[in-house]
Amino acid sequence: MSLAGASPAPASGAVHVSLRGVSRIYPGRAAQPALHALGPIDLDLAPGEFFAVVGPSGCGKSTLLDVMAGLATVSAGSITFEGRSVNGAVPDGVGVVFQEDASFPWLTVTDNVAFGLREIGTPEATVKEKVSYALNFMGLGDFTQAYPAQLSGGMRQRVCIARTLVLEPRLILLDEPFGALDQQTRLLMGDELLRLWRETGATVLLITHALDEATMLADRVGVMSARPGRFLELVKTGWPRERDSTIVADSRFGQLTSRIWTLLRAESLRAMGHSRIAR
Repeated sequence: MSLAGASPAPASGAVHVSLRGVSRIYPGRAAQPALHALGPIDLDLAPGEFFAVVGPSGCGKSTLLDVMAGLATVSAGSITFEGRSVNGAVPDGVGVVFQEDASFPWLTVTDNVAFGLREIGTPEATVKEKVSYALNFMGLGDFTQAYPAQLSGGMRQRVCIARTLVLEPRLILLDEPFGALDQQTRLLMGDELLRLWRETGATVLLITHALDEATMLADRVGVMSARPGRFLELVKTGWPRERDSTIVADSRFGQLTSRIWTLLRAESLRAMGHSRIAR
């Protein structure tokens, strides 16, 4: 059994997800003015692409993920996934993993991962097969009957990823999934994420504050401006598809991370309220 229909590298010119003129404005309340959080943004993601987004705090990164997931509506513009409009409803084929531990503490690891499949009425024999494969793939085969409180933070996040994985999403959206982990664990979890990406052939969009994480994992890194978030530049990393955390020792890794930081530094200072930026 495989996790999903594995695919080769993205076909040139193909578009899996498309954003055109997307903006999100939160209405004003009481004495507070409206907040222009995001956009306008244009973006095309190819099938099977790994795309990471970095930007200053409060620039609208999570808002971008929310509108792409259908968890929030756009104020202007349009989003399509596999040619279908996305606006305020999670489309079939989209999976979301958040930073917060979303496992159910009263369920075992097995029952956590099986939860979504059972909710949609999947036959129990199929549930057992898919859950068993996902748990072993994520390195959780020895913890099937454990409860979340008995697991480390990294293992609990693996449970959340496995729970999304068994639903076989074709687009995986990750919002700072490793934000609470130490650096060494983040690198190792990055290896697991790359392995998952190759196995499933899914298109992946990752929101992260960690520039090295974005550089290591992504085919392209979108660098966002201070609020309202727009893309300053889309940086191609040029890494091979068969990559892992050993690329942090590559001289190009430091060059790419430095380039991203150079783009981001002025915007981060602006987001912090600095009126003058040292050059």
